Amino acid sequence: MVGIGSGLGLGMEPSSCGALLRELQQIWAEVGESEGEKNKALLEIERECLKVYRRKVDDANRTRVQLHQSVAAKEAEVASLIATLGENKLYLKKDKGVVPLKEQLAAVVPVLENLKCKKEERVKQFSDIRSQIDKIRFELSEYNDQGGNASNLADEEHDLSTRKLNNYQAQLRALQKEKSERLHKVLEYLNEVHSLCGILGIDFGKTVNEVHPSLHQNGVEQSRNISDSTLEGLASIISKLKAERKSRIYKMRETMESLCQLWKLMDSPEEEKRQFSKVMSILIIPEEGITSPGVLSQEIIEKMEAEVERLTKLKTRRIKEIAMIRRTELEEICQNAHIEPDVSTAPEQTDALIDSGLIDPCELLANIESQILKAKEESLSRKDIMNRINKWIAACDEEAWLEEYNQDPKRYSAGRGAHINLRRAEKARILVTKIPTMVDNLITRTVAWESARNKPFLYDGGRLISVLEEHRLDREQKAEEKRRYRDQKKLESILLAEKEAIFGSKSSPNRTSSLNRKTNGYRSNGNRNGLKTPTARSSSLGGATPELLTPRSYSGHNKYFGDLRRLSASQLNFGDDSLSTFTSISGSEPESPSLG
Repeated sequence: MVGIGSGLGLGMEPSSCGALLRELQQIWAEVGESEGEKNKALLEIERECLKVYRRKVDDANRTRVQLHQSVAAKEAEVASLIATLGENKLYLKKDKGVVPLKEQLAAVVPVLENLKCKKEERVKQFSDIRSQIDKIRFELSEYNDQGGNASNLADEEHDLSTRKLNNYQAQLRALQKEKSERLHKVLEYLNEVHSLCGILGIDFGKTVNEVHPSLHQNGVEQSRNISDSTLEGLASIISKLKAERKSRIYKMRETMESLCQLWKLMDSPEEEKRQFSKVMSILIIPEEGITSPGVLSQEIIEKMEAEVERLTKLKTRRIKEIAMIRRTELEEICQNAHIEPDVSTAPEQTDALIDSGLIDPCELLANIESQILKAKEESLSRKDIMNRINKWIAACDEEAWLEEYNQDPKRYSAGRGAHINLRRAEKARILVTKIPTMVDNLITRTVAWESARNKPFLYDGGRLISVLEEHRLDREQKAEEKRRYRDQKKLESILLAEKEAIFGSKSSPNRTSSLNRKTNGYRSNGNRNGLKTPTARSSSLGGATPELLTPRSYSGHNKYFGDLRRLSASQLNFGDDSLSTFTSISGSEPESPSLG
């Protein structure tokens, strides 16, 4: 048993089979296995090992047979390739008795692969050379007849020697020399025809097909005919295309000139011009410099002619619209600057001139544009004065509001928003005091403006100086009337006091008690005899001075230039308090009429 176990471990690593056998024997010893069972198990293990060895031997034998066959087949293939290529020194055989089969196979495989590569390369060389030869012959021939090339190439598969390859190369060089001169000329013609066809928008293939069908074929296998008849046909085509190009350029330039005139006349937007911008930029360069594809196509010419026809139909109506737009712009500028626009370009007159055809529409539009520029310049020069006029008008508005406010008997009530009106009234009184200074400054600056430009400063058709002078004169008249009215009141107060001193006054308990109070807007005033009469604290002019309520006209073009403000008694500032009523002096004398 020990011998069998040793045999199993023969040639094995001690750490593998031997160790496992020892471990198995130890397990049997612990289990108490009998010797017969142990021997039986060891015999079974040995039989299994023998089966494995036999299987490995059979596999190795088959591998040897396959290697013999592979080496023989590859050596035969190598011999065939050497014969085809005509190169006998490419492979040297070694003695098979001393060289293992794997080394023989390893030595023949690279040689075989090298020969296969050489054959493929040689076949490709032959194919390229033959195809080039046939292509050149096809291009040089008048009728382009190619036949039998495939069979010839198949026959040459058995003879790929260098000698035969050199013969083909010499033949190819001879044909290439014959082709080179014609090919260069044909290509020049084709490039020129292609460029002209692209510019004119003509089908290149259809054009050259009239000369020869092969001229528009781009594939490598489809060669071009370069015979004498092809060269003559291409030259004729180029001459016709150049004549067509010249004719179209002349026609497009005439059409574009008409388009530009219509665009300028009708003030066409950039969107309409943009579609012809490329054509416009092309037509200004020389004829030979036009190279953009399709720029001279018949489609573009028809499109330009259709646009000219459309614009011509719309010209009259469009001119009127443009003139109206420009006139409206002029009127807006003049309205903002309060100047009168020129009546020569009024819509009624421009429409009549356009319909009659007595004036060039371009000249009419240029006249309106010139008036717009002049109006803008004058508006800019009037800007400072106009700003001051606006401030003066705003001050007059506040003055009018203050007059109405002073006439309101409830202005001092504790109602909602009363404090806001009080603050506004205080600001308005301050602003009103500045009106004379505003007017004086306006007059000074207006006079300087008129002197610098040697023409009057008109505001809505009226001269501003006249309006300002009349406004200043009117304010002076109102101030004078206010002084006269105040003097009259003082005189009336003195006369009333003298009457009371001469005739005396009847007093009543209610009247006596009222003299000692200062309520409801009254206060006590004395005379020389110590008599006291009640007077109103504030009053309005009412009908006492009807002249102050009469509107006066300035220029009739603006609400501030059309009539003067109505001045109230409160604005005239008649001193601390004024009499507004004549009270009864005695029971026997008639009462004075009330002014309030």
